[in-house]
Amino acid sequence: MTANPLRWSFRIQCFAGFAACALLIGYAVFLQFSAHLEPCPLCIFQRIAFAALGLVFLLAGLHAPRGAGGRRAWGALALLAAAAGIGIAGRHVWLQHLPADQVPMCGPGLDFLTEAMPLTSVIRTVLTGSGECANVDWTFLGLSMPEWSLLWFVLLVAWVLLVMVLPGKDRHVRT
Repeated sequence: MTANPLRWSFRIQCFAGFAACALLIGYAVFLQFSAHLEPCPLCIFQRIAFAALGLVFLLAGLHAPRGAGGRRAWGALALLAAAAGIGIAGRHVWLQHLPADQVPMCGPGLDFLTEAMPLTSVIRTVLTGSGECANVDWTFLGLSMPEWSLLWFVLLVAWVLLVMVLPGKDRHVRT
């Protein structure tokens, strides 16, 4: 195997995308339990989006279609999951950058919401955001966790485009 990831087989490229998503979720869970950072509802939704994107990468790698049409179909599914993640992370970053007087009040926890409301209402309520989602409890290199999530979703979209949607002609046949 070559060191250039653009020359890896489609299967290995997909497994690399899956590994990136798994490592990101693993690190979030590690911080949750080691640094006692409780995830807000938007953080949980971002984890779900990473899991969905990782699942698409895993299934695409296992399937490893030879034709461009199959790869583009997997790419479309991956882009849907990544777009949802970008939307959620973007909303979270926006909430974190609101002036203090414009931050929405804290609402009930996700556990209560799922017990008391139908799923569509829970999703609408969570995406509206609350005061707890505006808190910045962790930073690395000046970026908060949602900003890192947004950056990773954008990088994974670029990976999907390179691997699944716009592959070079010589890479269509390698699985």
